[in-house]
Amino acid sequence: MKKALSILFAVLLLLGCFSACSSADMTQKETDKIQIVTTIFPLYDWVSSVLGEKSANAEVTMLLDNGVDLHSYQPTADDILKISTCDLFIYVGGESDEWVEDALMEATNSNMIVLNLLDILGDDAKEEEIVEGMQEEEHDHEHEDEGDPDEDHEHEHEEVETEYDEHIWLSLKNATVLVSSISDAIRTIDPDNAESYKKNASAYIEKLNALDAKYRAAVDSAAIKTVLFGDRFPFRYLTDDYGLTYYAAFVGCSAETEASFETITFLSQKVDELSLPAVLTIEGKDHRIAETIVRNTKNRDQIILTMDSMQGTTAEDVRNGVTYLSIMEKNLEVLKSAIH
Repeated sequence: MKKALSILFAVLLLLGCFSACSSADMTQKETDKIQIVTTIFPLYDWVSSVLGEKSANAEVTMLLDNGVDLHSYQPTADDILKISTCDLFIYVGGESDEWVEDALMEATNSNMIVLNLLDILGDDAKEEEIVEGMQEEEHDHEHEDEGDPDEDHEHEHEEVETEYDEHIWLSLKNATVLVSSISDAIRTIDPDNAESYKKNASAYIEKLNALDAKYRAAVDSAAIKTVLFGDRFPFRYLTDDYGLTYYAAFVGCSAETEASFETITFLSQKVDELSLPAVLTIEGKDHRIAETIVRNTKNRDQIILTMDSMQGTTAEDVRNGVTYLSIMEKNLEVLKSAIH
């Protein structure tokens, strides 16, 4: 797989370089702006908040700017060129970002700072987990009966790579740590404006802490301490922050779209058992699983509410004034409706 990805990147670069390399070099020479590339919206918005009134000093790129899901994104030749010449590259670092390693091998800026946010979180990064009732994805684990016994023995001892929950931005506590690291990096590449960036980061972190306190107060005063998602579940970091229990149809990175009869039955019974007033979903138009869960409860009167995981936030949303904080504020209101 890694060899195939390397070949793909080489082909993309050959195709893109002839048309874009000279223009990229010209852009670098003509502008004094620092070049910052981020993968997804939350990281882009955090950078913009740190830059603040000095935003004219930087050109910031959000690679996933048209609603493409993090889990299915593949970079274009232009994306790779932007990464290869930028001053600061910020990405999440989970399984969905496996393409990054090959992209960074093409870097031409030897002074580039790279931030892998899962690495920055260290021990605070959480492994993906399967909770009771959650539907597991099917994996092909078939093995040939015939073959070299030594080879089979070696295969048995291969290490299984740990899979981390990538949705780190949905924790306000994580956000404070990551914004601080982003601020440090921007101050390093633009030391002339370091004080301004430090001040902006401090002010922004205060807002994150204030919103975190609102979430804590809402959960502490709630009669219900459980949320149930008839959907993928990317909010584990958030629920863990405030001690909420959760049930869901799938893990956050699942590609599944159809829930089994057993999964629907289990979740419907949990709604009845816990007298939950709402079934939650994430952004998107397809809420069939949540609707089916409600239809299979005793009263069939639960409301369906949507929390935004920011995986589909676009450049147009940014132009319309959407921010990380505004989305997290709306998510708080939805959460209140689900647990009060």
